[in-house]
Amino acid sequence: MIYIILLLLSFGLTYFIKEYAIKKSLVATVNERSSHSVPTPHGGGIAVAITWFIGLIYLYMNDQIEPTLFYALIVGAVISAVGLIDDIVELRAKNRMMVFGLVGVVGLYIIGGLSSINFGFFSIENQIVVNIFALLLVLWYINLTNFIDGINGYLGTKFVFLSVAGVLLFGGVYFAILGVSVLGFLYWNFGKAKIFMGDVGSTLLGYTIAIITLYYANIEASNLWIWITLYGVFWFDATLTLVRRRLNGEKLSQAHRKHAYQRLTQAGWSHSGVTLYALGLDILIFLLVYFRPNIAVSFMFSLLLLYGAMKFVDSKKKFE
Repeated sequence: MIYIILLLLSFGLTYFIKEYAIKKSLVATVNERSSHSVPTPHGGGIAVAITWFIGLIYLYMNDQIEPTLFYALIVGAVISAVGLIDDIVELRAKNRMMVFGLVGVVGLYIIGGLSSINFGFFSIENQIVVNIFALLLVLWYINLTNFIDGINGYLGTKFVFLSVAGVLLFGGVYFAILGVSVLGFLYWNFGKAKIFMGDVGSTLLGYTIAIITLYYANIEASNLWIWITLYGVFWFDATLTLVRRRLNGEKLSQAHRKHAYQRLTQAGWSHSGVTLYALGLDILIFLLVYFRPNIAVSFMFSLLLLYGAMKFVDSKKKFE
């Protein structure tokens, strides 16, 4: 019953925010980074955040979530608040990163940091090294998730997929809560979007998946690679694009439209088509993880799959 209530809450809040944004002219303008051509209301991530946090509190009050995970996830409210402010007044990047870093440190402290990084044939257990890696992962996930949120339905579909994958692999009820929180928004965002998520939602989701990744890595070292593999479509695109732009001598802070998903839309693909293409890759990667007990093998095969997918995108729209 709680899932239906939260789904309806996310759905209704998104509609209310959409109508309010239209009345107050709070719309995402078209710029050089945009993949849309019509000014569209943003801030739909507020509905996702409110529903998610209400769901988390419900689980905590009913002893259905571990306290350390609950507290680590709930401090993501600060990330969401900063994202909301940034949606309205556009904060300086340095100020945003300082807050993200502080929240990342707090989140890591709550879950006890990252215990180790296991590469199979050797592991790193130096706490300074592994926790620097953990903090960088949190910061990169927050930012890349924000970068990737550029076309209709893309980010929402990804997190519904991750929620289903989490339920099937680990069974945590908070994955279902996350899924319905995003799904109610996704109705208004898929296809011809009536509202965008905004930084208030994308940065929060990036932080959330980072904390989940690190939390599960502390339960079982191989879980780190399971979650990194499942998030592969996003981080592979964002990281490779960043490296390519650096090699081109571009200013990395400058807005661009060079991510794989953006280049496919430039090649004539619809937003829904690109989203479903990425979802197909996600499902294949999930099957690799689910049916292959050796995560190292699954990870390597997923990299080959993602490399092939990127070459396909390059054939449709060259990286320039």
